This record gives sequence, structure tokens and C-alpha cells, in this order.
Amino acid sequence: MPEIFRFYGFSFFFFSREHEPIHIHVEGAEGKAKFDYENGEFVQKEVYNIKSNDLKRIKEVIDDNKEVIVKHWNRYFGG
Repeated sequence: MPEIFRFYGFSFFFFSREHEPIHIHVEGAEGKAKFDYENGEFVQKEVYNIKSNDLKRIKEVIDDNKEVIVKHWNRYFGG
């Protein structure tokens, strides 16, 4: 489970046996979320038990680091 980074007590990662499309999982504070990469942006697809203010911060982190996430995905999966 390659972890890309940690912010605000949340882990941003993907699983080692992932599938397309490019996406990022986020877990922490008893909650989790998933964001898919669509048309150059990460879009929230799933969310469970994450407070709205935390979700906003998570989305900002993803938006600010989308190139890093895509780079890590491509490096890991050879894309």
C-alpha cells in the first residue's frame, strides 16, 4: 500500500494492486474517501465518516498535489 503523503492526520495512498482510472484513497480519523482522476481533476467518488471541514481540507491537499499523485501512480504502475 504505497502511501503518497500524510496531511492533517489523513493518509493519502493507493493499493499495490489497483485498477484504472487513476485514483487516490484517503483514510484517517475513523473515516475514508476515494477520489478519481477525471479530465485533469480529482473528483470525489466515495466518502464515509469524514467531517465536511476535513473533506474540504483533503480536497485542497489533493488539488494542490494532483501532479505528484499522478506522477507516483504512473511511476508505480508504469503508466
